[in-house]
Amino acid sequence: MTSIQDRQKAFEAKFALDEELRFKAEARRAKLVGLWAAGLLGKTDAEADAYAKDVVAVDFEEAGQEDIVRKIKADFDAAGVARSEDDIRVQLVELLAVAVAQVEAG
Repeated sequence: MTSIQDRQKAFEAKFALDEELRFKAEARRAKLVGLWAAGLLGKTDAEADAYAKDVVAVDFEEAGQEDIVRKIKADFDAAGVARSEDDIRVQLVELLAVAVAQVEAG
């Protein structure tokens, strides 16, 4: 193999690893925001875990985070929780940083 081929393989491996870490961080973020929302909805520990799993599943419906925002906002509205879509988006941003740190820590 030439050094160019070695560098190309290393680049491809790094790209694959970065994508895997991004996927894990986004899934962790969805879980964390689901747990945050479950707390505001007054769910018990078992219910909160189930709700967080539902939020993670919803995140696979479309690219981006708007599917999560819609689900949580609809649930907040149904339960009378006064939080805006922007409040949910702020939590998504803040919890992404937490999720990335958790994924990097292993």
